[in-house]
Amino acid sequence: MLGGIGMPELLIILVIVLIIFGAGKISEIGGALGRGISEFRRNSSTDDKKDAPAAPAAATEADGSGPKLVS
Repeated sequence: MLGGIGMPELLIILVIVLIIFGAGKISEIGGALGRGISEFRRNSSTDDKKDAPAAPAAATEADGSGPKLVS
């Protein structure tokens, strides 16, 4: 499975986490994680629509009409 971690080991880890944090805190953490993931997905999908290629800036550099350095 995960490099030698089997089901009994995962259950022991789960019990230790439940003892340390408690069931209520774990549900709060899970809810916050879920909201964070959904917020990330929502923002990443809207950012893709906003991004547009910067063609005018590239065109000015290519034709040499950009700013000139004076020595």
